[in-house]
Amino acid sequence: MSSVVNWASFVVNAMLGVIMITRLHAMYQQSKRVLIFLVVTFLAVTIACAVMTGILDKNILGEELVLSGSYQCNFDYQGNAQILIPKTWILGTVWEVIALCLAAWVAVKHFRQQPPTGSIMGDCFAVLMKTHMLYFASFVASACFHLGYFTLGMQNSLSVGGQVYSGMLTFFGLVQLFVLGPRLILSVRELNARLLDDYDEGGTGPTIDFQMHVRTSTGDGV
Repeated sequence: MSSVVNWASFVVNAMLGVIMITRLHAMYQQSKRVLIFLVVTFLAVTIACAVMTGILDKNILGEELVLSGSYQCNFDYQGNAQILIPKTWILGTVWEVIALCLAAWVAVKHFRQQPPTGSIMGDCFAVLMKTHMLYFASFVASACFHLGYFTLGMQNSLSVGGQVYSGMLTFFGLVQLFVLGPRLILSVRELNARLLDDYDEGGTGPTIDFQMHVRTSTGDGV
């Protein structure tokens, strides 16, 4: 079961990374240099995390415990394999920080050149930054809980405090992956639908298209 959770989390995070690359590529006016930088960085982080997840998968040990007449399953890792878990979260945090910095840079640059008052592009950048910040905050919270979980040695704790901490860790992880993650796409779709509703039903309303913006606003690089 632990192996399934590890790989499921890896796959979902990889999908969210692809979504993040697509958003940043659009925000930078489809800059090839930015795309290459993002893809290379993302692949390096993803491959490293995949290797560490594979090592963890091979070193999982399961044991059956009898507590007060009830049977419980406990999972642990052989040797020092469990130290790889915090490393995967550190690499993931590095990737998210890079993505956040790139998004903040282009957004600030856009707002300085063209104030967002009433403009479609301004509204779109505002929505992108809002959802990005919420997703980043949830990821950092989840990463901090995971790092604390292993730093404090609570992974094998059967105390009430350890179980509560584990529950909070699971909660933040699920919120990050399955609530705020999909919002990265849904927020843009909702804005696009709202813009179309502002026009007459028979007319052709504008859609969110970064390519229509003046390319000189961000240039062809970071």
